[in-house]
Amino acid sequence: MNLARNLMLKKEVIEASDELVKETFWQDVFRSLKKDRMAITGGIVILLFVLMAIFAPWIAPHDPYEVNLDNQFQKPGLEHWLGTDMFGRDVLSRIIYGSQISLLIGLVPSMITMSIGIVLGIVAGYFGRRTDFVIMTISDMVLSFPSLLLAMVVMYTLGASLLNIFIALSIVGWAGTARVVRAQTLSLKNKEFVEAARAVGVKPYIIMLRHILPNCIPQLLVLFTLEIPGSILSEASLSFLGVGAQPPASSWGLMVSNGKEFLFNAPWVAIAPGIAILVIVLAFNFLGDGLRDALDPYLKQ
Repeated sequence: MNLARNLMLKKEVIEASDELVKETFWQDVFRSLKKDRMAITGGIVILLFVLMAIFAPWIAPHDPYEVNLDNQFQKPGLEHWLGTDMFGRDVLSRIIYGSQISLLIGLVPSMITMSIGIVLGIVAGYFGRRTDFVIMTISDMVLSFPSLLLAMVVMYTLGASLLNIFIALSIVGWAGTARVVRAQTLSLKNKEFVEAARAVGVKPYIIMLRHILPNCIPQLLVLFTLEIPGSILSEASLSFLGVGAQPPASSWGLMVSNGKEFLFNAPWVAIAPGIAILVIVLAFNFLGDGLRDALDPYLKQ
């Protein structure tokens, strides 16, 4: 009884100290992040794109799906700021509406892949042995295929639709997250606070959820911010190749694909959505790099 009481007391002391360290840690992270101008710029740009996607019906100057063959390939001007495409549709309005698809495809598959990777990574790292071997073997198999090629195979098999894009990107994206979480779990499962919880009979799934997972959050935040632009680029690539979003959807990748045929006569049709892809991807990368620098103690001065 005395041993169990001492272990419980030790566990409470460790948890209390961990909470204090976490509070100080996150304050330090936000302080460091505020000093990173590139990360702040990336965050502001992402916020602007999110607001643009939410309020697209109110800020788009024209109907992005309205066909007007009399306005084909109008150059950028006062009425159409970024010109019109081959069907006379306003390019700016299509870019604004396209932000909804790009952000949705960036967020949803990233959350799915992170969830799958977290669960499999923690289970593999905590239980080890055969469980670890099976999960990591499957992970190696997924990583051995080029992600875009594997996504194309899934899309050709299931058909081109928004739901199938979610499925395809989720299938190809979870393995990297699982490996990172597994490595973190292996380094944490023998720590004192985990040993104390295990000694007093705490169930494994509670240990994984309450003691191991919270300590993986810093790395997962960085992974998530870098996973989103990867998903956006993958969707743009799939749409460009004709197996992603289908007409008349306002997908940026599809807009670039449709505009490539008129690159010399009407370059704005392909260049404008290409710049949108570039800006949002760079913004997420800047934010991810800033988070990584703020969260990694080895990079701090």
